[in-house]
Amino acid sequence: MFNIVEKRRWFFLISGILVTLSILMLVVTVIQFGSPLRLAVDFTGGSLFILHFDGPATETDIRQVLAAHDLEEAIIQRVGRPEDNTWQVRTREASPEQVRAIFGDLTAQVAPVNRDLSTYETVSPIVGGEVARAAGIAISVAAVVIIGYIWWSFRRVPHSIRYGVSAIAAMLHSLIIVTGFYALMGLLRGWEVDALFLTAVLTVTSFSVQDTIVMFDRIRENVRRYREEPFERIANRSILETIHRSLATQLNAIFVMIAIILFGGETIRSFISTMLTGMLVGTYSSFGVAVPLVVAWEAAARRRAKR
Repeated sequence: MFNIVEKRRWFFLISGILVTLSILMLVVTVIQFGSPLRLAVDFTGGSLFILHFDGPATETDIRQVLAAHDLEEAIIQRVGRPEDNTWQVRTREASPEQVRAIFGDLTAQVAPVNRDLSTYETVSPIVGGEVARAAGIAISVAAVVIIGYIWWSFRRVPHSIRYGVSAIAAMLHSLIIVTGFYALMGLLRGWEVDALFLTAVLTVTSFSVQDTIVMFDRIRENVRRYREEPFERIANRSILETIHRSLATQLNAIFVMIAIILFGGETIRSFISTMLTGMLVGTYSSFGVAVPLVVAWEAAARRRAKR
């Protein structure tokens, strides 16, 4: 039987390196931009364009014009049916001179802009500190609920609280790495945090915990079934019995996400990439962090009892 748990020190080393690099990316972003992640106009406010073209226009063409005016981070979305040729663009606040130049360049390089139907206005942040705090509170409440749920469900298993604490540690491990990945892409590709990022983070939380609970549940069953086996062997058996099912489930979603990243629009690419990273890290966290933590905790307790 391939022993995954026996190699837990290697998993802990890999996780430590990834977490350290993630924190380093956050620190570098703070030094450069004043916050752990680059903030989009959803947080800072900015300008809102509603563009009606008299001919076909594409997101790529519009983004090229905006990039020429140092607004390459714009959020561009189609509005209505494709034949309406209507687009919504959110950018950081543009000066009146920039706005006039943008309308002129769009007409010259993309398609004629219908100025009677097109609008421009300055907007306030749609996602602010309250929403970010609400997301943080949601994650904290979820952590408490997870600990309580696992403690109650595993109450017949010795030291059930260890399972809950290990599940939360694996969840935080996933969140730190995903946030570090986004900070890195912010440095390399200019990705900025918007409302979709908060959605991705909350979804990653559920991905991380789901696989962990499945493996813990199998450990609970096997503890009663294989009473004479060492706990380390039971934990390893449980991983091998469940990991193929987890991988099969995740691979279906991973293939779809890769297709969207390759062929989807620029607007959702950062969101899907974050989801994909979170899914991969969450799957790894379940067998590389959560279960090995329980095993290491159990082994340390045994050594203390012997002394």
